[in-house]
Amino acid sequence: MQPFVHLHSHTEFSLLDGISRLPDMVRRAKELNQPALAITDHGNMYAAIYFYKECIAQGVKPIIGCEVYVTENSRFDRPEGRSRERLKHLILLAETMEGYRNLVKIVSKASTEGMLYRPRADRDLLRQYSKGIIALSACIQGEIPQYILQDNMEGAKRSIEWYIETYGKDNFFLEIQNHGLPEEAKAQEELIKLSKEYGLGIVASNDFHYVLKEDADAQDIKVCIST
Repeated sequence: MQPFVHLHSHTEFSLLDGISRLPDMVRRAKELNQPALAITDHGNMYAAIYFYKECIAQGVKPIIGCEVYVTENSRFDRPEGRSRERLKHLILLAETMEGYRNLVKIVSKASTEGMLYRPRADRDLLRQYSKGIIALSACIQGEIPQYILQDNMEGAKRSIEWYIETYGKDNFFLEIQNHGLPEEAKAQEELIKLSKEYGLGIVASNDFHYVLKEDADAQDIKVCIST
């Protein structure tokens, strides 16, 4: 049986969202015989080095990544008014050392050049630093699932074609999740069809923010503080 590997995970460094402590999540992955583990905190890589060292110490392969916020416009734009832009999510994973350096540049520039409530990356930034990176279409807040939920399949296809052009067919995957949400079921059905149409791989992920079932209430309280 193929071992499961978490490729979409949030630590306590996903501020006011995740509560997974690094030693605990790595230890749990090892207990479940998962050979590798990714870190994809929201908009930052604060925990990357700590995570890497913890994985090496416990004998789990570390995969360094980030769940970035993508703006439809330029990251340099500052829209007038107080309404927040509906940013899209995107999972980026470093495949090589060049990819790690490029991921650092994307995340840094999203914060220093694109910050508006949240660090924002745009397509120019993603295209410029795409080498050595594997991209996943993310949760239902991702660009492609959002098009699907809006019944805009042409938009979803245009988006897929852009990501294939940017990362290559072998380095872009459609991501499916099942947390019991009806939106996920609708997105999943169409994502599977699109994967066949474009010959893309599918990644099944669990968008986890805490390590054990009994941690759920604590994470819920943290989200309440945030919202």
